[in-house]
Amino acid sequence: MGTVHAKEPPPKFPHDSDMMEPGDGHQRPHYHVKKRVFKGTTPCKVQRVHIEGLKRTKNDLVVPQVQDLLKSKDFKDVIQKSAEAKLRLEALGIFTSVGVVIDTAKGPTAKSNGMDITFKVKETRRLLGSAHTTVGNNEGTLSLGAKMPNVFGRAENLVAEYSRSSRKSNGFSFTFLKPYGKELDRKFTVSAFKSDCDFLQSSFKETDIGTFVEFVIPNGSSRHGLRWEGIWRETSCLNRAASFAVRSEAGHSLKSSLKHTFTRDTRDEHIFPTKGSLVRIAHELAGETGGDVKFFKEDFEVQLNKKLLFNSVISCTLQGGLMKPYKGTTSLIADRFFLGGPTSVRGFQMRSIGPREDGDYLGAEAFLAAGLHLYTPLPFLPVRGGFSDLFRTHLFVNAGHLANINLDTPNWREDYEELRQSVRCTYGAGILLRLGRIARFELNYCVPVSAQANDRIQGGVQFGVGINFL
Repeated sequence: MGTVHAKEPPPKFPHDSDMMEPGDGHQRPHYHVKKRVFKGTTPCKVQRVHIEGLKRTKNDLVVPQVQDLLKSKDFKDVIQKSAEAKLRLEALGIFTSVGVVIDTAKGPTAKSNGMDITFKVKETRRLLGSAHTTVGNNEGTLSLGAKMPNVFGRAENLVAEYSRSSRKSNGFSFTFLKPYGKELDRKFTVSAFKSDCDFLQSSFKETDIGTFVEFVIPNGSSRHGLRWEGIWRETSCLNRAASFAVRSEAGHSLKSSLKHTFTRDTRDEHIFPTKGSLVRIAHELAGETGGDVKFFKEDFEVQLNKKLLFNSVISCTLQGGLMKPYKGTTSLIADRFFLGGPTSVRGFQMRSIGPREDGDYLGAEAFLAAGLHLYTPLPFLPVRGGFSDLFRTHLFVNAGHLANINLDTPNWREDYEELRQSVRCTYGAGILLRLGRIARFELNYCVPVSAQANDRIQGGVQFGVGINFL
């Protein structure tokens, strides 16, 4: 909970085991503040809270983070609320250090049980630089950035970033983020960006120039994201051998869409969860706010994790999506779903399942995929809390398929049956390595057992690195 210092001698943080009644086998600790002896249940009243070191930070940002201290009833309450306030101040991301000093109240209005709390903070510099690498969708990315934290004194961040990936993708962005309300997870974001990305499996290159505005509204373990984005897109062929379907879609398009995302995440962690669940549902409507791209898209992801014997974990994931163009338009390759690869249905090459023309994968308007995993610790290094915690082994079964379903025709049920029956399936085993707290590396041996003639199978050893896995 942080370190709290009193005048003399410094008190230690109370733990729940310290706050036990006499006679329970533990002696209640005492805390000394200015030659007074304070027990955990000694009545106390916080009279004043000081924050030293503020320069460009506004008072209305930090006051809500510490005002709960004024509701303290006893010394234990003061210690706990001081530590909680310290964590909230650190979570603002605008201070390099936060210290706390507890003292008896002073002045003519001081009461015998009065306390003064002082927070000593040091603000970050006005301009910060960064260089880091990230991983996702089986590619690595180098990012160079500059950040102006606490621009207007209320924890706003202005970020400029340039990135280049191992798959000939690059882009830059300018983003403004601002928390609003007392909850720091409530965020307002405005961003302008440009990106270029090559899709070798489909023989086209996509260039995006756009902007988006997003509100994130948390609610306990759930959150809602409301987003508008406007993107000018240009698709072009990567080579002369591109299929006619890809060539016919080359050109410019303007997409303006509204998107709502609901997420409820109760997992204990994202990379190697041992319990909890994830539910994510996204709705996107394009065309009602302008642009020549018109569709409604829905996709979801559900994951359940349960711990078993010997620190093993069983995990089940289900993903699906459906999009429907409207007002006489057709879907574009830049908006369709793709499936396959080491982060998706294993045992197949990246984005290499589904409709194909002249060697180019075109994606589809509907997909369904599922994964079942049994995670276990390393068999020869079962000790927890050490280097072995970075590794897991797993047995897995993946299945999935994608196809086009025309809901406007009487034969849509036949399309659905084709989607259900032409399922690709793979099983295998592998070893996993945690990369920090946001990504993981997989080395798997895959055995595809069901595939279609158009698919590109990659049986045997397969490498995968990314953030989200099926």
